[in-house]
Amino acid sequence: MTVQAMNLSKSYGDVTAVDDLTFTLEPGVVTGFLGPNGAGKSTTMRLMIGLDRGGGLTHWDGLKLADVPVPAEVVGAHLDAKSFHPGRTARNHLRMLAAANGTPNARVDEVLELMGLRGVANKRPKGFSLGMAQRLGLAGAVLTQPRVLLLDEPANGLDPQSIQWLRDFLRDYAAGGRVVFVSSHLLNEMQLMADHVIVITKGKLVADEAMPAFVARSTRNDVFVRTPDLDALSRALAGQGISVVQEGEDGLSVLGIEPRVVGDLAHDHDVRIWELTRRTASLEQAFLELTSEDQEFAVGGAAQGVVLPDTSVEEVQRLALPDVPPPPPVTAAEQEGRN
Repeated sequence: MTVQAMNLSKSYGDVTAVDDLTFTLEPGVVTGFLGPNGAGKSTTMRLMIGLDRGGGLTHWDGLKLADVPVPAEVVGAHLDAKSFHPGRTARNHLRMLAAANGTPNARVDEVLELMGLRGVANKRPKGFSLGMAQRLGLAGAVLTQPRVLLLDEPANGLDPQSIQWLRDFLRDYAAGGRVVFVSSHLLNEMQLMADHVIVITKGKLVADEAMPAFVARSTRNDVFVRTPDLDALSRALAGQGISVVQEGEDGLSVLGIEPRVVGDLAHDHDVRIWELTRRTASLEQAFLELTSEDQEFAVGGAAQGVVLPDTSVEEVQRLALPDVPPPPPVTAAEQEGRN
């Protein structure tokens, strides 16, 4: 299953929310969808599955979703943490979804167990915290074991243990040859989860590449060296056309070279070294550098992910869900939290 979003566009009056956006989602890969607040991420996902009307189209293995016999077997979406009838129990909410798609009721109990919701299955979700609502939304998204998952901020409201579980679950889900497309503002978590990133600002595509390539864009990738012979080392590096930036009384930031080059130059010029460290940028640093001018509020690029063979709908139906344990049981904090 390959998903192709082509020339997606959406405007609200004079405001362009999504601007001629084109990208491809590959199977076997967790793709992170990033952008500042108001960049158009949620609107893009809604356009992909036909919840919003706009320009462009999305092909699911070459087909429009309207032409797929059972769309729920192709894509499971969780775009709104509170998208359920407030007076219907969690179990009955999932049973309703199962009946609409011809899924056996036994599957409902499986996903309730999988999502750690068995203990609250007969409770009405109108009183659920955001974290519990997220679990119920994800349960609905995976109910039919779809070939594609579209998730908008699924980690909101989850505690750290549940976020770690979600990361492992989504990576294992993709490893079965499925597509996982997930947005999040938790950039440190996204760096651990995603193989590939798509970044938009003001509805426009600004990056579409493997995670290592995107992080490599950052100017925060450097070599840090501490030495009591700061001037001598600076002159030695400058003699090789290497620029440096002083940090503190005895530190230098060196861009564009390997640590061994600094070490060799220091040795050749009898310079003492107290520290020599490669510093790698975080996803957050790379993202903020790329999008800082497009943030609504401001304070102050190639290894590819593994692509697994395509699978048919029938083959996916026979695949078990990822062999990962359920998330931790709902905690008192999650039950008491309200959002």
